[in-house]
Amino acid sequence: MRPQILFPLFAPATALPGLGPRLGKLVENLTGGTKVVDLLWHRPAGLIDRRFTPKVAEAPDGAVATIAVTVHKHEPPPNARRPYRVRCADETGPLDLVFFHAHRAYLEKLLPIGEERVVSGRVEHYQGRVQMTHPDHVGTRDEIAKLAAIEPVYPLTAGLTLKVLTKAIRAALERAPELPEWLDPAYRTRQKWPPWRQAIGALHTPGGEADLAPMAVFRQRLAYDEMLANQLALALVRQTLRKRPGRRIEGDGHLRAKIAEALPYRLTGSQERALAEIAGDLAQPSCMLRLLQGDVGSGKTVVALLAMLIAVEAGAQGVLMAPTEILARQHLAALEPLVQAAGLRIGLLTGREKGKNRQAILDDLASGALPLIVGTHALIEADVVFRDLALAVIDEQHRFGVHQRLDLAGKGRAVDVLVMTATPIPRTLTLTAYGDMDVSRLTEKPPGRTPIDTRAIPLERIEEVISAVARATGQGAKVYWVCPLVEETETSDLAAVTERHAHLAQRFPGKVGLVHGRLKGTEKDRAMADFAQGPIDILVATTVIEVGVDVPAATIMVIEHAERFGLAQLHQLRGRVGRGAKASTCLLLYGQPLGETAKARLACLRSTDDGFVIAEEDLRLRGAGELLGTRQSGLPEFHLADLAVHGDLLATARDDAKLILERDPDLESPRGQALRVLLYLFERDAQVKTLRSG
Repeated sequence: MRPQILFPLFAPATALPGLGPRLGKLVENLTGGTKVVDLLWHRPAGLIDRRFTPKVAEAPDGAVATIAVTVHKHEPPPNARRPYRVRCADETGPLDLVFFHAHRAYLEKLLPIGEERVVSGRVEHYQGRVQMTHPDHVGTRDEIAKLAAIEPVYPLTAGLTLKVLTKAIRAALERAPELPEWLDPAYRTRQKWPPWRQAIGALHTPGGEADLAPMAVFRQRLAYDEMLANQLALALVRQTLRKRPGRRIEGDGHLRAKIAEALPYRLTGSQERALAEIAGDLAQPSCMLRLLQGDVGSGKTVVALLAMLIAVEAGAQGVLMAPTEILARQHLAALEPLVQAAGLRIGLLTGREKGKNRQAILDDLASGALPLIVGTHALIEADVVFRDLALAVIDEQHRFGVHQRLDLAGKGRAVDVLVMTATPIPRTLTLTAYGDMDVSRLTEKPPGRTPIDTRAIPLERIEEVISAVARATGQGAKVYWVCPLVEETETSDLAAVTERHAHLAQRFPGKVGLVHGRLKGTEKDRAMADFAQGPIDILVATTVIEVGVDVPAATIMVIEHAERFGLAQLHQLRGRVGRGAKASTCLLLYGQPLGETAKARLACLRSTDDGFVIAEEDLRLRGAGELLGTRQSGLPEFHLADLAVHGDLLATARDDAKLILERDPDLESPRGQALRVLLYLFERDAQVKTLRSG
């Protein structure tokens, strides 16, 4: 049960003054939540400083100012489309107040002729006159004196005014209770952090620009609270997994030796290290949950196969689940020759296997005749039964939900899980998303990989690029051409993938294929096969080719409107070429003018091919929210923490969470009880429930 002390914060936001059902919906769109607490997490983005009180003649253009004036004259407009003007002045000169769609009676009452009023708002110099359009506040000296000298400005959404939102946030703050202290007292004193209630109050009452900065003392405190909740929740999940009875899986190495012989190269040092870590986990009596991070082309699939063979050597089965059919079939194509060299069979199960063929696969899995299988979500369907599944490998984990990981692990007894990703993730994000896992990193490329020559070229030179593509294909090269959209939309002038395909197909008849997300699986596979081994030399595609697709003959990657892609995504796309022995090129076509961030992104890509360096730079340039597309990637969304700035605090939060659970695994002590409140406050309650269920 949620602690009673938090009830006021978890009431519906519509319980706050001024928020009925209609405005409540707008607040939900803005904050992403329906509760009072969601308004507390909505941070100010700027402020209005009413301490600046110049005379009219001294008020600079664009400044927010508070000015005392005498009202001289009302000038209602001849029609509703023209503005209503109120002529005012002080001893130094005239000031016009401008209102659109105004009610005359209301303004005459608000600004009576001959009386002094204090107006506060943004000053504009227009056609030689000083004016203020729709002042934020109008009142007598006494009324204005009661206003806060500094007022926060919040991000808004259409239909929701600053006045209404500020009033609701003020009311939310009044509901915020004094909460028990969950931080270590010595650490809090060292950091000079205020109590939680004081910190959340300070967030919404900035005293100046410095208070809006992520490193303001109270903001650090709140960021740490949020990260501690995240790390404690992950540590609890991990603790629960550790308690689950596992089983020791150890092989004698005879199958792995056969694969090592069949491989055309020796394993890299980081592949050897990762395998040793995995083998060590499998030999433990608890369940493994390990993340294998490896850049494009670092040899994760081979590591996954060798790990699954440990299970097969021990008399059990291994499974590899991929997010798309293209990827599953490609894994099969890469693994089958190696598996056959070891004298084994490997199967494939996707949505396309039907009827007798599918039933034969299911029968072989159930009997154990099929020790290894690759597939898609089809593997977690109810009728898929293994004789003895010991190891589940999940590729591109962020494309799946946690429940799918659990569903696959549920197909066996005490199944060990290895999760793989080719998306290099910065260390801070690895901690927040995968803190419940041990991490292995592949940092080297297998021998024989050639560096990729990366160039940035303005879009105006596209005809030169097409001519260069013609020369390259004439010499047997294969070319990817990536566009960011499927078809023209009214709001976008990007070259659509269908249009680019038609344009290139005219220049290269019979040689241009097309792949995008709206094609059926069979059509995608046919286009990919025609590109890999058939008549197609140029494959025009959207980012569906981003992950895992392997065509060694492809040596040129053209990315149109490269400035519209994230750094990590550009790096993933570039990794589709340079997979054979021939020199490869990546051409980044960009639209002008280039913004500073886009410039930095393209420069970074040209200077390095290290995915982990690129991921850290991507985090710095874009912030964590945008990185990988938080919602799609399964990464937690932070309201108060900014991982690009607060990364050091995250490492501390991780150590803190670990120490807490070593001393108080069930959170029973007074601090443990306070930490339960913290978990509920940041809606990590599922983890509190695991404490009860064990």
